[in-house]
Amino acid sequence: MVEIKTPEQIAKMRAAGLVVAEMHRRCAAAAVPGVSTAELDEIAAATLREMGAKPNFLGYGGFTGNICTSVNDVVVHGIPGPETVLASGDIISIDAGAVVDGWHADAALTVFVGEGHPEEVRELSRVTDASLWAGIAAMRKGGRLVDISKAVEGYIRRQPRPASGKYGIIEEYGGHGIGSAMHMDPHVLNYVERRRGRGPKLVPGMCLAIEPMVSLGTAKTHVLDDEWTVKTNDGSWAAHWEHSVALTEQGPLVLTAVDGGAARLAELGVRAAPDPLA
Repeated sequence: MVEIKTPEQIAKMRAAGLVVAEMHRRCAAAAVPGVSTAELDEIAAATLREMGAKPNFLGYGGFTGNICTSVNDVVVHGIPGPETVLASGDIISIDAGAVVDGWHADAALTVFVGEGHPEEVRELSRVTDASLWAGIAAMRKGGRLVDISKAVEGYIRRQPRPASGKYGIIEEYGGHGIGSAMHMDPHVLNYVERRRGRGPKLVPGMCLAIEPMVSLGTAKTHVLDDEWTVKTNDGSWAAHWEHSVALTEQGPLVLTAVDGGAARLAELGVRAAPDPLA
């Protein structure tokens, strides 16, 4: 069953979303050559404490970090640790979450570490990020869940192919409902699976974490022996972008974007809903 939130509950999720945005800001600024992913996790933990929020990743299914730190060919769920030290030319997905008064927010971004990134890697991140916003713009009252999947996949498929030959849209992982728990119904695919039909209707009060994951090669992945770290089967690098989004009577509100998504949505001809905390 899809959880429908009241405006008051969405306001609490917005508060959690702003914590996540600040975690991203601080961790992205600190993601420089020579820094370990354990140090980034400490920054995230300090941000949560300072802003009076709780972690939703730490302890989830036994996960040991406050954030997920996924480097290069790691798609998602990388575990922070002192042994993983960033180098110039790396990319890292920082997936962060927070809980405020029992309400969750979750978002991810891909960060370029240092210099020397090939153009196809930069374009990979841009395409993944832009596909996320295409999906957010498709989250409209009266639409269907498949409209989001169609928008994400459609954007990626329309882009010029990279030098590697193709973009792999990761199939084993996708977005999800979010609210009183971090992972809830419905599952949000980043591609259209016709056997699943059109999915539930998009109605005000629905909150989704939309999160495309795209590689420079295969769409197939495997999980390491730590039972968390997800890598591409062919070693191709991957990007991951995510936002938590609430659908309101006034349109979408990007809970984990500082401006509520106003600037990026305006570029797509969509007006973001008013910020309940403004």
